[in-house]
Amino acid sequence: MVKKLKLIDSKGLRMDGRKPDELRPIKIEAGVLKRADGSAYLEWGKNKVMAGVYGPRECHPRHMQNPAKAIVRCRYNMVSFSVDDRKRPGPDRRSTEISKVAGEAFSSVVFGEQFPRTSIDVFIEILQADAGTRCAGITAASVALADAGIPMRDLVAACAFGKVQGKMVLDLDKEEDNYGEADVPLAIIPRTEEIVLLQMDGSLTTKELQQGLKTGIDACKQIYQIQKEALKRRYAVILEEEETTEGDA
Repeated sequence: MVKKLKLIDSKGLRMDGRKPDELRPIKIEAGVLKRADGSAYLEWGKNKVMAGVYGPRECHPRHMQNPAKAIVRCRYNMVSFSVDDRKRPGPDRRSTEISKVAGEAFSSVVFGEQFPRTSIDVFIEILQADAGTRCAGITAASVALADAGIPMRDLVAACAFGKVQGKMVLDLDKEEDNYGEADVPLAIIPRTEEIVLLQMDGSLTTKELQQGLKTGIDACKQIYQIQKEALKRRYAVILEEEETTEGDA
């Protein structure tokens, strides 16, 4: 008989010692790729994500061009060594679906009408995965878009919530995602609390969903502050480099 995995102990703490409404540690660095127009590296718990943005640039193939605005194309990919069991290279149904919903989320905030007939290409590479990779990827890519100077209504911040052993929890890790009862990825525009992505795997009651949304939105606002701090550090470095160049001249 297989022993049932206990994900929440008698004190209400999770396997990694977190409280139900506590995020895993998050670290973001902007401007890490020199040849991309914008980029970001993110560590979220054991997740490690690289995001790069190219554009606005002429859209190819040309039949995909929109004469009224830029199109936002997103490619989400988990590299072969990102999981314990080596992942088969190339796109699969899951990565295609995540690429589509992430691209739609960014399209809702980018001022694409300023760049007709162009494309803004967003690449999300999952280097190490430990659940919540779509939220981590969207969060990193949003910083990369800002680093590229793409005009946007605001950043997009994302976080998942769900249910584990009958209790609502925030930011599920791998074991909680695999053995929990529900997982709900959420992405919002923090200033307005407008939801730009909401998916659910599992089932929740209306009351549980409302509770989870409130906790998830509050968490996204925390992540938003981390995103802004990463961009502030990036701009400070750029200003310092410009001042140094002017001084040498």
